Amino acid sequence: MEIVRDPLWNNIRIDELAIRLIDTPVFQRLRYIRQLGFTYLVYPGATHSRFEHALGAYNLCRITLSLLKERGELKGIEDNTSTITYVAALLHDVGHYPFSHALEEIGAPHHEDVAYPLLTEGPVSRILKEKLGTEAPEQIYELIRGTSPLPLQGLISGSLDLDKIEYLRRDAHMCGVPYGEIDSDRLINSLVLVQDDRKPTIGVSEKGLSALESLLFAKYQMYRNVYWHHAVRSATAMYKRLIEDALTAGVVANEKLPSFTDEGLLWHLDSSFSSPLLNRLKSRKLFKRSAEWQATDIAKKNGDGFVDWIGSDRARTRTAERNICKEFGLNDGAVLLDYPEKTQMLGLDIPVLRRNGSVERLTGEGIVGIMDLPRLSQDLYHSARWLRVFCDERYSLDKSRLFEIISAG
Repeated sequence: MEIVRDPLWNNIRIDELAIRLIDTPVFQRLRYIRQLGFTYLVYPGATHSRFEHALGAYNLCRITLSLLKERGELKGIEDNTSTITYVAALLHDVGHYPFSHALEEIGAPHHEDVAYPLLTEGPVSRILKEKLGTEAPEQIYELIRGTSPLPLQGLISGSLDLDKIEYLRRDAHMCGVPYGEIDSDRLINSLVLVQDDRKPTIGVSEKGLSALESLLFAKYQMYRNVYWHHAVRSATAMYKRLIEDALTAGVVANEKLPSFTDEGLLWHLDSSFSSPLLNRLKSRKLFKRSAEWQATDIAKKNGDGFVDWIGSDRARTRTAERNICKEFGLNDGAVLLDYPEKTQMLGLDIPVLRRNGSVERLTGEGIVGIMDLPRLSQDLYHSARWLRVFCDERYSLDKSRLFEIISAG
């Protein structure tokens, strides 16, 4: 057993199996993948990596499993299942691209899909099969994907998984903001193993619902003030366009992107590709906001999902950007549209252990007499999300005309 000092969780105890996995090249690459992409251009402290986040998730998972075992809730569950679960927590981010989630927004395969060959082939697979059995790589992948039949699935991927608790706490701490301060201890102690549809699954006790509310508000505030900060989104939009241009030019291959580190990818582009976007990113000359509309207002006037294609249909988005440039006499490439991909403030599908011993599901319909978390979650999501027009310089553009062009697609 080794001990690693961590600024958030203090001492993290790492067992022999985890040490062997951490020492593989697959995991070591995470040292050089920033957790929050280009957020460090706004919050200088946000240089923490996927490596330390993965260690934190592993730590929380082992703590939670110890609590469940101490309460006798893991009776009938094999020790091997518990080990597979905390190993999944450790390895859940091995497929991440350079600069976090940005490349998934331009159609690159999801990082969880990228993780599949990394888990089922090579050194990680050999270690897992040797220590946990031949089925372990597939079982761990299913846990990460959220498709596992194992009763501890909810700890790894679900409405209240440990990943969310860890990254909200760590991101807030490293950015130096108070927004992500959630009652993590209360939440972890409120996780229970319940019988749901006659099978054991991870749920939350009723006494932990107030802590669940704190998680929802923390996530909203982090999205509004950090993850979707206008300057962070400007840098992200520039990076997405940069990579699209590099892919089109054949400078980098799509299948090679997951093998790069943050700086490794930038060095590769810098040495083989001339791009003003890359130069601007390196010197923090970000595109400027020319107009923005809150998702709440868009939904009221045009219906929910009216311009969601901006986050998914890149060809249509490029056409709209070119039409704006043509309309206002700007150079091609002077405009970038940004509408963060649709996400949920809090996915709600959680078994709740009521004080009378019954189990009810907290879903999009809510639970009568407790709280209206579904409506609250949707309202917070809309107020945090903004459609923005970024330009290479500060221009005075007619906002109404801009929206007309965007609406026309």
